[in-house]
Amino acid sequence: MNPTIEKFGYPASLVREFDHWLVLVRPAQVTLGSLVLAARSDATAYGELPRRAFAEQADAVAAIETGLSAFCRYQRINYLMLMMVDPHVHFHVIPRYSGAREWHGLDFVDQGWPGPADLKSAIKLSLDQISALRDELAKLV
Repeated sequence: MNPTIEKFGYPASLVREFDHWLVLVRPAQVTLGSLVLAARSDATAYGELPRRAFAEQADAVAAIETGLSAFCRYQRINYLMLMMVDPHVHFHVIPRYSGAREWHGLDFVDQGWPGPADLKSAIKLSLDQISALRDELAKLV
């Protein structure tokens, strides 16, 4: 696995595995259900991915959106490809919603709604919380 995937807690954060992609719980939750869609390759440019990865990405996105819709009833969803600090191909998947979502006694408010996602407002989860969120999402995604 590449270092970017490991930085996002793999394998403990693994929600779902595809041939070319991994769906991971984002350890710092911008909004409830924030994920990372990470390419399994060592590519550091989106265009370096094999064609099969692009085709399979459609399946990964469909699974993510179906699962997150059931989990947190998002109103919009953002896929942010930032790759400035973590260079390998990955997207931050941020479900967006007005109001708050509650999970395990924590309130998750979309601080940027209706504008850009406020990444600095993310709630850092403990390892136990990451495991619990991973387990719940793995049933849906």
